[in-house]
Amino acid sequence: MKEDTNPHPISALEAGPDVHADAESIASTPPSEHTLDAWLTVAGSFLVYFVCFGFMTGFGFFQDYYAKNQLQAYPPSLVALIGSLQLGLMYLVGPITGVLFDAYGPKRLYLGGATGAIISCIGLSFAQEGRVWQHFLSQGLLFGLTVSFGTQTALAVTGQHFRRNRALAMGVVAGGSSAGGVCFPIMFSRLVPRIGFAWSVRLAALLFLICYTLAVFLTRATSQGRGPLRSLRDILDFRGFKDPRYAVLAFAMVVGNLGLYVPYNFIEAFLRFYHPTASIGSYLLPLINGSSFFGRIFGGLIADRIGGLNLLYPMTLVAGILCLTMWLLARSVAVIVAFACLYGFCSGIFISVVPSVVARISPDKHIGARLGAFFSLGAIGVFTGTPIGGAFIQDGTETEFRNLIVFAGCTMTGAGLLMAAARVLCDRNLRTKW
Repeated sequence: MKEDTNPHPISALEAGPDVHADAESIASTPPSEHTLDAWLTVAGSFLVYFVCFGFMTGFGFFQDYYAKNQLQAYPPSLVALIGSLQLGLMYLVGPITGVLFDAYGPKRLYLGGATGAIISCIGLSFAQEGRVWQHFLSQGLLFGLTVSFGTQTALAVTGQHFRRNRALAMGVVAGGSSAGGVCFPIMFSRLVPRIGFAWSVRLAALLFLICYTLAVFLTRATSQGRGPLRSLRDILDFRGFKDPRYAVLAFAMVVGNLGLYVPYNFIEAFLRFYHPTASIGSYLLPLINGSSFFGRIFGGLIADRIGGLNLLYPMTLVAGILCLTMWLLARSVAVIVAFACLYGFCSGIFISVVPSVVARISPDKHIGARLGAFFSLGAIGVFTGTPIGGAFIQDGTETEFRNLIVFAGCTMTGAGLLMAAARVLCDRNLRTKW
């Protein structure tokens, strides 16, 4: 593949809404690589991802806790919408964060992200039982609107330092989200019985303060920005949908996002249905996130060698098939745990590889805007997937859980088939690197 000589460092727009950029995504010529400043920046970005995604991907704990406590009078589908709102708003606000990063650099955005997260946690700690709008306002709306200030910025500033080993650097940052997804559910499950829900969430606010403060001191930006935007197309560029490869891949992202987070949010409730006294229940979500850590790093490294789509479509199909076979038939604790580990690994690849493929089929000067349009559309699946899943289990019967699993499996399998179609559109020779 021809080497790009674009002199501009990577921006937040070019990074995408999760740790999705790799060495093929956005070409740049960074001034430093494998320096102390570069790896200190990676460490700061890791901490931001640890707290931000740890809080979001740990929503399965909140889903289960709310169903038994503050929001037990409300249907699971409504409660699930809180978590979907967080992720969906992060996707939607991502392109705007990219513009702000280009204009102001990372530290002001980190300050905004930290302020939003801390106020969100404090507000959630005072939310009253049965007042679902208070949970939506603090945990869903406020956190969702400001979390992108941290996650997008962490990716963009890391990408400034790396080109040849960008997949490795981004994989380490992505590991922060998985590490947080392991630690936060365990932390809440241990703290809530001892000090109560309110003080547990306030301690989470303190953790946000510590991690963001460290990130501010560790982070070193290499660029002051590229100047003001000239038009709306610099933020969102929908002309990419004229390319069939881009359009099919975007549709695959929407379909995949419908089912992607269903196991994350409902696997604990599924285990408790069959094994209500199982002590491992509170560790299922950390297991999925821990496995996702390895999937994200593996995905970034292997995609550089064999091609993003060549890895992406079979692993997405495997994720769907795991739901339709292993999870659907699972009854024992051992099988449920094994499914959680395998699915977490496959879903980690899905999350980490998609944007590098989008970047490859986009013109260099429009990559950031094309990614913004792509993930803004993908927010449709994020917003609706988990609430649809929650609607399947109104009464928590075995048949309802079975329908939930079929929904997750069919959407992931459908996404894998659409990605396979996009792969054929890129090159009918399946042996080529794509």
